[in-house]
Amino acid sequence: MDATPRALLAAMFDAAVKAAQPEHCIARFLPPPPRGRTLVLGAGKASAAMAQALEQHWRHPVEGLVVTRYGYAVACRHIEIVEAAHPVPDQAGREAARRIMALARGLSADDLVICLISGGGSSLLPVPGAGITLEDKQAINRALLKSGATISEMNCVRRHLSGIKGGRLAAACSPARVVNLLISDVPGDQPADIASGPTVADPTTCAEALDLIRRYEIALPPAARRLLESGEGETVKPGDPRLERVETHLIATPQMALTAAAQVASDAGLYPLILGDSIEGEAREVGRVMAGIALQAKHHRQPVAPPCVLLSGGETTVTVHGQGRGGRNVEFLLSLALALNGADGIHAVAGDTDGVDGQEEIAGAFVTPDTLERARGRGLRARDRLDDNDAHSFFEALGDSLITGPTLTNVNDFRAILVSRPTGTNPTGH
Repeated sequence: MDATPRALLAAMFDAAVKAAQPEHCIARFLPPPPRGRTLVLGAGKASAAMAQALEQHWRHPVEGLVVTRYGYAVACRHIEIVEAAHPVPDQAGREAARRIMALARGLSADDLVICLISGGGSSLLPVPGAGITLEDKQAINRALLKSGATISEMNCVRRHLSGIKGGRLAAACSPARVVNLLISDVPGDQPADIASGPTVADPTTCAEALDLIRRYEIALPPAARRLLESGEGETVKPGDPRLERVETHLIATPQMALTAAAQVASDAGLYPLILGDSIEGEAREVGRVMAGIALQAKHHRQPVAPPCVLLSGGETTVTVHGQGRGGRNVEFLLSLALALNGADGIHAVAGDTDGVDGQEEIAGAFVTPDTLERARGRGLRARDRLDDNDAHSFFEALGDSLITGPTLTNVNDFRAILVSRPTGTNPTGH
């Protein structure tokens, strides 16, 4: 292990992101050309890069429209790329989604629709259900993001208040053949949860969405409540004949990213232990649990002996009570640092593989054995920052933020905790 711990952790994060780049994984899933038109429709943080990769490998006429997050557009020759807001939708997203639905209608059985869907598509396809305004959607989305609901729970609500999600886009494409190429950013890789499933069947119901609204005490505008209580917001269900010609492929997943990072660790002489690719829960609670596992490895060589790295993915949640700058990955890390309390030889990184943690243009951060000591030296009270959901400010002040810019992909969160062999020293990686 010649490189510093920080450099090794950064290399693992980079490998995880690289493994999920569309250019590496889209070609083998492309279908044969149809007798009719080929139309590409898509949404998500990775969708523009997916469209570019498709054009590089597709040797036949193609047209279409894809909507991605501001700053994530890339040049395409034939497929139009539109940018819109994430995580709270805006008018640009609504107009793009309206145009996508219009393109889907009127297709024939000879036509092919390739749908490029990745994380972030929920807010990038804001077609409100009947009677709901864009302002209603924005308010509901903000409330869901602060509620502590899991991504699966949030997407259940979103599907039933939408005019495009929950299989509605695929139904509009019928009778054309639809091939879904998905990059998963959700625990469990369920297609219905990726961008709230615009092109796949949805087994959940309006009643379930209402139960979640009650559980998390989300304020609903009257029109949204009527849509759910009447059942008029019901989604397209499994077995619907309009989805008979839909096929779905997961082209990149969190597990692929963790496997790539594990190889970097092995090459550096570390034993990689993948704890799971779909870990959920409150970010600060997951931080405490992960600290306990790292300390067990350090002191008792269980479940693996140092030098090792504990890898995990998934999507934690943050129930926002403070006024800080948030971010589930940095909240996880700050809780982890407090629980480790300066334990010698343990370093960590956590970040969102799309380059954006929460609403900040910061992917995540690094933790070192002297994180808390350096913070005290700058007058930073780690516990207070955690209580205020202000971990981004904490790590930024230490110079430990992980900033990547747009990565053009998204396979959810990446976490790595490196436990060095005991040496009696306290390297920081700085």
